[in-house]
Amino acid sequence: MIVRQHWRLAVATGGLSVLLVILQWAPLPAALSQPQCSRALFDRDGRLLDVQIATDQQWRLPLGNDPLPEKYVLSLQSFEDRYYRYHPGINPLAIMRAAAANWRAGRVQSGASTITMQVARLALDNPPRTYINKLREMALALQLEWRYSKDEILRHYATLAPFGGNVVGLHAASWRYFGRAPQNLSWAEAALLAVLPNSPALLHPGRHRDLLTAKRNRLLGRLHQQGTIDDRDFQLALLEPLPSAPEPWPNVAPHLLQRLITEQPQQALFHTTVDANLQRSVHELIAQQSPALATEGVRNIAAVVIDHESLQVLAYIGNYTDDRSSGADVDIAASPRSTGSILKPLLYGLMLQDGELLPSTLVADVPTNFGGYSPENVDLDYRGAVPANEVLAQSLNVPSVRMLKRYGVEHFRERLQAFGLNSVTRSAEDYGLSLILGGAEASLWELSAAYANLTHTASHPNAEPLRRNMVLLKNYNPDSTATPFPLHSGAAWLTLQAMTNVVRPGGDMFWRDYENSQVIAWKTGTSFGLRDGWAIGSNGHYTVGVWTGNADGSAAATLGGARSAGPILMQIFAHLGNAPWLVKPATALKTVSVCADDGYLASNDCKTLDISAPAEAHFEKTSPYHQRVFLSADGRRRVHSGCEKPSNMRAENWYLLPPGMEYFWKQHHSEYRSLPPWRDDCIATLQQYTGDRPFDIIYPDAYSQFFIPLEMDGRQGRIVFRAAHRSAQAILYWHLDGNYLGETRLFHEKSIVANPGPHTLVLVDQNGQRLERKFNIGNPEQ
Repeated sequence: MIVRQHWRLAVATGGLSVLLVILQWAPLPAALSQPQCSRALFDRDGRLLDVQIATDQQWRLPLGNDPLPEKYVLSLQSFEDRYYRYHPGINPLAIMRAAAANWRAGRVQSGASTITMQVARLALDNPPRTYINKLREMALALQLEWRYSKDEILRHYATLAPFGGNVVGLHAASWRYFGRAPQNLSWAEAALLAVLPNSPALLHPGRHRDLLTAKRNRLLGRLHQQGTIDDRDFQLALLEPLPSAPEPWPNVAPHLLQRLITEQPQQALFHTTVDANLQRSVHELIAQQSPALATEGVRNIAAVVIDHESLQVLAYIGNYTDDRSSGADVDIAASPRSTGSILKPLLYGLMLQDGELLPSTLVADVPTNFGGYSPENVDLDYRGAVPANEVLAQSLNVPSVRMLKRYGVEHFRERLQAFGLNSVTRSAEDYGLSLILGGAEASLWELSAAYANLTHTASHPNAEPLRRNMVLLKNYNPDSTATPFPLHSGAAWLTLQAMTNVVRPGGDMFWRDYENSQVIAWKTGTSFGLRDGWAIGSNGHYTVGVWTGNADGSAAATLGGARSAGPILMQIFAHLGNAPWLVKPATALKTVSVCADDGYLASNDCKTLDISAPAEAHFEKTSPYHQRVFLSADGRRRVHSGCEKPSNMRAENWYLLPPGMEYFWKQHHSEYRSLPPWRDDCIATLQQYTGDRPFDIIYPDAYSQFFIPLEMDGRQGRIVFRAAHRSAQAILYWHLDGNYLGETRLFHEKSIVANPGPHTLVLVDQNGQRLERKFNIGNPEQ
């Protein structure tokens, strides 16, 4: 007898052990731990911006970290399983009642499923309703109760429950049917979603919606009787109609969603810093401009809006187009494109920072050739010389290339990396001097981030200059990835000041005349071949970047940064509203005295002007263009010590540009005073006593190399040489490699045919003054 009892105890113990092992270690269906999920993008306030369907073509959103809404939990438990909190996954009383009812009816009317058993059935992919499958559900329900808490099981139900069509889970259903998060559901809405999985087809129009309303109202009545809902909430809930049709899924930031999925493939829900209202407004502004640009062959537009104080991204239009065949899926905002002139402010700021120039320093603007590379200004004009800040404001190409030549291509390329332009990866030799005019590639995202950091730095003079990543996801600290920024506050602020003088498009060109106009520091750019139009700028609060062009890289004849992207940029700023301009960072600036004419440090009693410079910069160049000249006693002729007694000379300080610069400067500055001519008896000994050279060769540059293209008919092309003489009456005699070419008067230009190879050009004026220039013509066939 005792042996038999021990044997029974052993069997019971063994069976219990096996059961515990099964409950604890038996594998659970993959649907519970790895459900196929849709990907969703939310704005800063939790509003849905975009959603991507799951791979099984179901709209199924995970619940995230938010707790289940209490209204939904109470409604669900009251409708599906009033004893949910008390049973172990199986309700024996409910099973007995269901068995009796089914026996009396002669068919299956009730399965006595608890919420836990329904989770088990959903996890098993809704197998046919047989007794064997019911036993499987019951076994799995026990296992679920062993492994999970009651709240965790409810979350599994809210994730897997069907809500009609291909909408699965509470999160997706809440947005699909009511356009809001589950936490914001009303009692009527929560009750509807509690009863809907029981009859999901009833929600569709024309399918007995009155039955669904009755089911919802009965549940509301039960909640009211239980005291869960008060009288007022109950009456209001009964008045709420069913949703007439599913809400369309929002689709206002598809490229941003896809970008985040690519960067974080394991993530399903992305809570961003984007402002949904602003995102939609920018989208609408672009949509209004798109048709007009499309008629000009510009089919794609991208835009970014950044709060440059917090460095949070508020709007991200990766690619807007009215033509789905025009590369609509390409995220242009994140794609490297030719930069055009958009890098010029960065070079200007670096040269200020390093003491290479001051805002008012003149930069030569004359025909230039660097080893065969001959940049031109957009208007094909030359100004002789232009203050550095106006070079930037007018986006002049020739002076900008000269500035880069002086600063160094390799040095500039390295510093661009510090600005965050990670797409600039090729060697300096590969880019060459065209780097400043669009020879490099960068994305709208990178460039807008660089401009936002520039403005952020300018507005924080007492902080260490650090480059911070843009903030796209909430709860992200941009300082955690901060690296040194190449500009300090003073240079950054001066750069922005120069950019405020960029001429605005259309009727906004007189914006300074209006009291309510806002200050905007902005820059445009157009790439080679008219393929990319840029406009990026900042006001006192926001940085906005706009790109226009074609996703496939095709050109558009009228494309231009100022013409295509500029108006969109200004409309976005108008929508954002006025923001006070940045306070001048007094501690980051110092005052220097410069010559008013040329912007160099004052010397030789020139008329001076006080300007601001970066506090840490050390610009040491005094004016090279203010010289003491000696005149005859009547001041009408120049003289020197070889032809006049010093006592009879009259000394004056004179603003004097080199002949090549002077030639073009005079065409734009009528106030410029040319030097008086030499007195006749002083000319013969001029070079002996002064070394003065009254003329210069504007083109070609010394020791330059260039190529002369062949004409359309195959004949050797020509090159036009140009010179400038201070005297309007001068005669220049031209010689190439010892061969006389002819003479020129007033306009000193000569068209020359020359074979590939080294050459020597010699010019002589009527007074015997001589100038020699060596150059090389490359072979176009090599």
